[in-house]
Amino acid sequence: MNRITVRLPSDLIRRFDRVAVGQGGRSRLLRRLMDRAAQAPFPAPLDAPLTGLTQGASLKLTLRLSPLDGARLAEESAAVGLSRTQWSVGLIRRRLHGRPQLVPLEQTSFIECRRELRRIGVNINQIVRALNTAVLEGQVLALEIAQLAAFQAEIGAWITALGQGFEGNLDYWSER
Repeated sequence: MNRITVRLPSDLIRRFDRVAVGQGGRSRLLRRLMDRAAQAPFPAPLDAPLTGLTQGASLKLTLRLSPLDGARLAEESAAVGLSRTQWSVGLIRRRLHGRPQLVPLEQTSFIECRRELRRIGVNINQIVRALNTAVLEGQVLALEIAQLAAFQAEIGAWITALGQGFEGNLDYWSER
């Protein structure tokens, strides 16, 4: 048997319930009214544009899970700091769009990586500017070049860490 969910104003529900009491209850009265409406002649549908999803409204998805699956969903979502709905949406979006779905802790980590890379970039720009404006000889030049090499290694490590973070995220949301 299928189910239809309808949101109605409280006043309308109260009035409907008053009528439904003498008709065998809400469900019975609704089924009877729907049956009558389905048998009534209706004009042919117009070629009107679709509403709802094509107009930007979101789709509501309702799932029924076994108690075991519900418990596992609750555990998994809590482990990454998401609600069950957020976790489910992340899984669906990962599969549909193939992009990482960052949880709050991952977002913070990626922001920190970006901040560090920006800091390193500023330092490198300062060193390059100094090298371009100054005539350096011997040991001073060797120190500046060594500093650039150290920054290059640090940037490489951060880029590797970012790549590993994205790969880990993609692996998490992929099929297990």
